[in-house]
Amino acid sequence: MARDKKHTRKINYLSRDFSSIKNELIDQAKIYYPDTYKDFSEASFGSLMLDTVAYTSDVLSFYLDYAVNESFMDTALEYNNVLRHARQLGFKFRGSPSTHGVLAIYAIVPATTSGMGIDPNYLPTLRRGSSFSGDNGASFLLVEDLFFDSSKHSHVVARTDSSTGLPTHYAIKAYARIISGLMGQKTITVGGYERFLRVKVPASNIAEILKVVDDEGHQYYEVDYLSQNVVYKDIVNSEASSDGVSSILKPFVVPRRFVVERERNNTYLQFGFGSDSELTGSSVAEPTNVVLDMFGRDYITDTTFDPSKLLGTDKFGVAPSNTNVDITYRTVTAANANAAVGGITKVGNTFVEFANPLVLVKSKKDDVINSFEVYNEEPIIGDVSLPTTDELKRRTLDHFATQNRAVTKRDYEALTYAMPERYGAIRRCRIVRDLDSIKRNLNLYVLGEDSNGYLTSANNTVKNNLKTWLAQYKMMNDTIDIIDGKIINIQIEYTVVATHDSNKYDVLQATQDMLKAKYANPTYIGEPFYISEIQTALNKVEGVSDVKRVKVTQNVGGNYSDYRFSIAANTSPDGRYIIMPHNVAFEIKFPDADIKGTIM
Repeated sequence: MARDKKHTRKINYLSRDFSSIKNELIDQAKIYYPDTYKDFSEASFGSLMLDTVAYTSDVLSFYLDYAVNESFMDTALEYNNVLRHARQLGFKFRGSPSTHGVLAIYAIVPATTSGMGIDPNYLPTLRRGSSFSGDNGASFLLVEDLFFDSSKHSHVVARTDSSTGLPTHYAIKAYARIISGLMGQKTITVGGYERFLRVKVPASNIAEILKVVDDEGHQYYEVDYLSQNVVYKDIVNSEASSDGVSSILKPFVVPRRFVVERERNNTYLQFGFGSDSELTGSSVAEPTNVVLDMFGRDYITDTTFDPSKLLGTDKFGVAPSNTNVDITYRTVTAANANAAVGGITKVGNTFVEFANPLVLVKSKKDDVINSFEVYNEEPIIGDVSLPTTDELKRRTLDHFATQNRAVTKRDYEALTYAMPERYGAIRRCRIVRDLDSIKRNLNLYVLGEDSNGYLTSANNTVKNNLKTWLAQYKMMNDTIDIIDGKIINIQIEYTVVATHDSNKYDVLQATQDMLKAKYANPTYIGEPFYISEIQTALNKVEGVSDVKRVKVTQNVGGNYSDYRFSIAANTSPDGRYIIMPHNVAFEIKFPDADIKGTIM
């Protein structure tokens, strides 16, 4: 049957699911092929063909929607896709989380022959990279060299001669900074030259890339972005005795460099596309040699230059080729890398040196090496949870807005969360202007995370690192006080009414599971707690016909926070939300016990 162009049926482009597409195909067949196809029963061969076309179209429609959604930060759901969008906006994903703390380290050292002091020849130096472990299986590394000959370390008599009573050994107590994880190394064979070489590190739970060296001894340096060709190194200060500064930071051009790109479970090294034959220039950057493009003209278009880009054209760095690359890294060995007080008591591999090893008695030297004991007097805490996709999106947008400077309050909060993992991490933070200060003083309230994943006060090591980290971004006339935030542990009691055709026990369990998932993470500092959201969420659970009661109370003392807070006095007049002080975060610490529901 010929079609009348005036009466041609329009295609409905809004039909995108299986049922609507099949119905459109059936209508199309009835209108244009009434004599050719008449059997529309479900068992007919024609129905099979329509089902096949509708099924294929539904799948294609789904993948089209999926591809479009994953192409934008706001709608992306896949974790790795969110990370790719974040990387485009300059956000650095921290990868496997690390924790920091201070460890007390004890050593027993021989006394002098007179017994009136420590024999200085046997004072050890414990080198960084020495390992320790906790009761929960987490491992930790020494961040810096520990010199036992320092006068600031305390010591007591450990052993005495039974006949004379004179000391034979002294016990020295020293403190050192540690970081969670273990050292690892992998060797990767690289073939012929490849533009923008991208290498996958064959290891999991990588927290930090420490060193990359090829067979020729060339070291490759990690940079924030490939166009950055200058890093800063510590140079021994020859005037240290007079000015009190032990080292000076100097810029070095690094043609061999890479950036670290992380996915949720994988780590990659991305190199540039230069080659060894194109290397030019000295290893030390000299700002006076920066070309200002003035040849042939007596003016310039821009009087500024980026101090992190002192090479003109080096093609984003040199990539290794026809060699083996040794990659040294640090891995986090436990899902929870925190430790309670006294949780670190085991000594692993130690790297010990002595000032004059040739004059020492081997047996005494071995006794010193075997005498090390450790104990953490403060909890080792930090943010040990990977951020969710929603948290990644928010942190990415906030970090992008900072533009590497801190002007607004949101800038400071975003930079706090963006602090590199080797310096520690903050679980929750909020910055508030101090109205009582005559200067532009800011109060930064922070909270860390304990060994069980609960909110707690951040330790001094993390706060000192945070202070140093923010100093490079803050305005010159801003002053910041880093203060511990307060924690309010709450419990939720509720009563719901089940529909007549539902199983009450199943409905109650469904409401419990929903609330546990909803409040698995604590609120942000200063964020109001909305009681109305609990009621709305309960009403959406299948099998719930009504919500009779929702009550929020505080748990204090014992395993809960000691901070007391009047929930009744801070509840809004309409009872919809609880007003939060600017330095407080709400947390449901034990969901199984603190979420109590009844059903009618």
